[in-house]
Amino acid sequence: MHTALLTSLRQLCGDSHVLTQDLAAFEADWRKRGRGKALAVVRPGSTAEVAAVVKACVAAGVSLVPQGGNTGLVMGSTPDESGRQIVLSLQRLRAVRAIDPANLTLTAEAGCVLQSLQDAAREAGFLFPLSLAAEGSCTIGGNLATNAGGTQVLRYGNARELCLGLEVVTAQGEIWQGLSGLRKDNTGYDLRDLFIGSEGTLGIITAATLKLYPLPAARLTAWAAVPSMAHAVELLGLAHRHLGAGLTGFEVMGQFALRLVAKHFSQQRVPFYESTPFCVLLENSDHESEAHAREQFERLLEAALEAGCVSDAVVAENLTQARQLWHLRESIPMAQAEEGLNIKHDVSIPVSQIPAFVASTDALLQREIPGVRLVNFGHLGDGNLHYNVQAPADGDAAEFLATHEERVNNLVYESVTQYRGSISAEHGVGSMKVAKLEALKSPVEMHMMRAIKAALDPLNLMNPGRVLRA
Repeated sequence: MHTALLTSLRQLCGDSHVLTQDLAAFEADWRKRGRGKALAVVRPGSTAEVAAVVKACVAAGVSLVPQGGNTGLVMGSTPDESGRQIVLSLQRLRAVRAIDPANLTLTAEAGCVLQSLQDAAREAGFLFPLSLAAEGSCTIGGNLATNAGGTQVLRYGNARELCLGLEVVTAQGEIWQGLSGLRKDNTGYDLRDLFIGSEGTLGIITAATLKLYPLPAARLTAWAAVPSMAHAVELLGLAHRHLGAGLTGFEVMGQFALRLVAKHFSQQRVPFYESTPFCVLLENSDHESEAHAREQFERLLEAALEAGCVSDAVVAENLTQARQLWHLRESIPMAQAEEGLNIKHDVSIPVSQIPAFVASTDALLQREIPGVRLVNFGHLGDGNLHYNVQAPADGDAAEFLATHEERVNNLVYESVTQYRGSISAEHGVGSMKVAKLEALKSPVEMHMMRAIKAALDPLNLMNPGRVLRA
């Protein structure tokens, strides 16, 4: 049916970069919650080739699904089941094009793996602060397309705040060169911010100019036991006052989340988790010295102990210990996967409202579904919780999802709305949350979003069915 299109794509990108067999790695969702079927996977090697591929698909009326590292969590970068979509993989666009030390910027192509980008910045003597668990395989294009967050949003902001300019292939196959690197440019609509967070539904990000920062002289990590979520919020306030801009990480972890880590990764030592309902992981980045950073931490923890918002604490003595503490936090999703299928939520709540949200939603779920287990952890410093729900200990996880997922989602999202929050803090909407977005966004917001989509992608060929209903 699409023989002519596939022939054209092979001529544009080369036979070896138009795949029609053994596509499982490109068709499966990272969480194994769904699988699609692609017509082909196309791997262009340049922005010009991306533009040519888009034009060929537009001429054939075939929709495209842009894909980076395929590490998304909301079914946003896998094809549907029609067998008629092209997966456009950007993994060959992985060059760091330039580093401008005076302008504190780095320009990289969309397929550059986040960890490689971090390494390139560090080798040049700078910090690129975007950091998340999938950084060894996720790509900067995908990070920008989903406006990824991670562990240092508290200090540096989401991917949006770290990006100064974009290069984009439009839905018509034209190339917008917006890699200016300017921090001030008030010349009309901010097109960059339209494409960041649009999940490939408006165009395809092919390169970005990103902010760099000086490397800190020292980074110290502390682990604290706190009696309640309210005390964790109180500790956050103290950390802001004592550490100021040095506070670059503030993660909260519930007792059951850490219990799963201890259960499934017994080689890891989890401090304090048996004696406290929550633990907090803090990071202090200092531009003076390690001694100054340690002194700041000691003063903070003394104040926190005196105020009663911390019952015990430990400061990492070296980089190895710091990495071990961070590894505990990063092991929670893996431990939860080992425990069985679960219902994930990526929500944001005003920080002041988080204790009330957690208390009321915990009670609601446990009343409605007796025995349900709550895996609560996340980036408390910026108000983002991964509020996940595990089946009862003696229940079948797959049956639990089939029976309760819709009900659990409705209960959690209603509670999020009650506390003026968002149902997607950093994972995006994808195809999994399209219906919920329509139900929760105002008609005015939805009308404006549809108008933007219709204006930029009138044929609806850019990742249809993601963010907005197809």
